[in-house]
Amino acid sequence: MNRNIQGLIAGTIATAVLSVLMLLKGAMGMLPQFNVIAMLANTLGGGPLLGWAAHIAIGVVLYGLVFANLSAMLPGRSATIKGVTLGLIGWLVMMLVAMPVMGAGIFAAGLGLPVVVATLVLHLIFGAVLGFSFGKIGWAMDRAATQVG
Repeated sequence: MNRNIQGLIAGTIATAVLSVLMLLKGAMGMLPQFNVIAMLANTLGGGPLLGWAAHIAIGVVLYGLVFANLSAMLPGRSATIKGVTLGLIGWLVMMLVAMPVMGAGIFAAGLGLPVVVATLVLHLIFGAVLGFSFGKIGWAMDRAATQVG
């Protein structure tokens, strides 16, 4: 299987898991000051649909393709650890670039420490799911190829 397709599938799985966690956070009323979908929508000048589209594009396309093409350069022995590493890098980019652009300040200073911790945990979970899924998809495809051939 093409590594890019493998990355897009893994990105879709990881984004679905992250989206469910985000929806649960909102439903439980946790950290109401932090709604990344609303922040993305506001930054892009649109409504919630645009915010969700950006969230999905970032998770599926950006992270999926970056992982597919750069995972060999990430530290770690397993795809899961490599995914966690990419999640950590993504969180740092979010804290140093995206949050200031969206008006929350560096390391979400305007939103408080709980947001910093929650986004870190969510990025690490996302990365773990991304890497794990990527590895399992590759393993399944390799196994199928050896059984056919």
